[in-house]
Amino acid sequence: MANKSITQQYVDLPWIAKVILQLVFGLLISGIYRIIRFFETKNLITLIAGIVGLCTGVGNAIFWILDLVTTILAGKPTVFAD
Repeated sequence: MANKSITQQYVDLPWIAKVILQLVFGLLISGIYRIIRFFETKNLITLIAGIVGLCTGVGNAIFWILDLVTTILAGKPTVFAD
């Protein structure tokens, strides 16, 4: 069995579980997902988006809504989460 990254484990969750997690914990998941994703992809924009998402109220709310919509449509957060 191959070890999966943390973000891949999140993506592999059932769709309804990801939607419920986004509804309840989306304000935290948005920034944390992007910061962890940065360490996997080394994309600086992803890190900046994660920090902005965690440290600013407006950025947090915007990413929460974007992640909820993209999770419903695409099955995972996709905006600035390369």
